[in-house]
Amino acid sequence: MRIVSDTDILGLIDVQPTFMPGGELPVADGAAVVPAINRLLLQLPHAFATQDWHPPGHSSFASAHSGRQAFEETDMPYGRQVLWPDHALQGSANAALHRDLDLRRVELIIRKGFRPELDSYSAFFENDRKTPTGLDGWLRQRGLKRLFIAGLATDFCVAWSAEDAARLGYAVTVLEDACRGIGIPLGQDRTTMDAAREKLTALGVRFTLSDEVGQ
Repeated sequence: MRIVSDTDILGLIDVQPTFMPGGELPVADGAAVVPAINRLLLQLPHAFATQDWHPPGHSSFASAHSGRQAFEETDMPYGRQVLWPDHALQGSANAALHRDLDLRRVELIIRKGFRPELDSYSAFFENDRKTPTGLDGWLRQRGLKRLFIAGLATDFCVAWSAEDAARLGYAVTVLEDACRGIGIPLGQDRTTMDAAREKLTALGVRFTLSDEVGQ
């Protein structure tokens, strides 16, 4: 995929130790995305990053709901919400962007999930799907039109970011080897990974490998 320097950008989604083995909400093999992303940063001329950034007692934490367990679902004013272990706590070491990321090419960092009453998966909107993060306006003012997305987790924050980007009119590619997913079972031999891929494919999102970028 030939890179167009004026219109292409790499999006790094929540590449934080909190989502890696040893973190509070680990994604299997999550740290493996870092070297793949660093290679991509040498190929793509622009990059932004998101950073999950929760206050203590966030409403998406299972610990904030008496008697509830992590990975259960509950109804929030904005819809269904998975309850998570406490993670990405503001100011903690595990909430920082991974120390081995080459951030010299990252031009913008979007913090999300900082509103106590509202979770945030997507780089573009909070989970009410209405409250914007400001990323769309920033990309449009810069003339950026094609997004290559990498990071954690494939079936949640990566998928929601890719979905919103596609609905907003961007050309979107998910770089599979630079992502890792959670894969919560949904029954009938399906997981959240399967559901995410099906939805994104229907929206025209492409899936490819990082070594195809720049060719």
